[in-house]
Amino acid sequence: MNLLLSLAFVLCWSSGFIGAKLGAGSASALTILMWRFLPLAVVLTAVALVMRSAWRGLTARDLTLQAVVGVLSQSGYLLSVYYAIQLGVSSGTTALIDGVQPLVAGALAGPLLGQYVSGRQWIGLGLGLSGVAVVTLADAAAGDDVAWWAYAIPLLGMLALVAATFLESRSRSRVAPSVSLTVHCATSAVLFSALALGTGAAAPPAQGDFWVAVAWLVGLSTFGGYGLYWLILKRSGVTEVNTLMFLMAPVTAVWGALMFGEPFGVQTALGLTVCLVAVVVVHRGGGRGDTAPTAARAEPAEKRWTRSPGPA
Repeated sequence: MNLLLSLAFVLCWSSGFIGAKLGAGSASALTILMWRFLPLAVVLTAVALVMRSAWRGLTARDLTLQAVVGVLSQSGYLLSVYYAIQLGVSSGTTALIDGVQPLVAGALAGPLLGQYVSGRQWIGLGLGLSGVAVVTLADAAAGDDVAWWAYAIPLLGMLALVAATFLESRSRSRVAPSVSLTVHCATSAVLFSALALGTGAAAPPAQGDFWVAVAWLVGLSTFGGYGLYWLILKRSGVTEVNTLMFLMAPVTAVWGALMFGEPFGVQTALGLTVCLVAVVVVHRGGGRGDTAPTAARAEPAEKRWTRSPGPA
């Protein structure tokens, strides 16, 4: 059962990048995102009105913090993913750049949160970034019509995820996942609707492909990916979830190559392999053999910096 859940989670989470590619052929990023989140926000708000127990005890400050986290982890992150894919960056490369978020957050946990980060974990970060560079260069060489700066856009989204992770880690209030999802989706719906209306991109296209992409993103990416994330997190723990997160890039790269003919050569395979090795190094680097002051190890770093706010 755990194997089947893990497989479903990887496929559903990876589907977000594929769904963005599907929608990019018929509409702009803002149009897709507006119509992805509007119906979702309506449904989740209706559920929240019926199930009010999870909202009891929350203050305006708690909800404001969740809204800010939503802007960073969902709105900013997803807009960067969709826009990069719209500009021609392959779905696999976008997934890989975004996928190093736990490595970057883990490395920054030391200077920003005062938590212990081992030398082996720093080596893992370096390997991970090297793997991203190898894949990005391969993708750039294959896509002559893609502007060089387009590859920096997923990086901005990844940094928004890191910022959201640290902001949430400083919160002292426990917020139920259902509440976080509702606030994040409602915030995204308002923001993307305002941007789409302001730029004249609110009207959905007539093509059926657009609605297929929207249904794909809502059903597979949001409910499937996000729902399975919390289920596996509860059953198996954060280490298991974040180990699976690093499978998203190779799965997305293969999926994109088969479905859209995106480039997948020896250099891409090499870069993905380096990133997977980096994951192994980082996880082993956080083992019991590391020595650190007791105060710094009161709460393991991975429990605070490896939360992933939401699927693409």
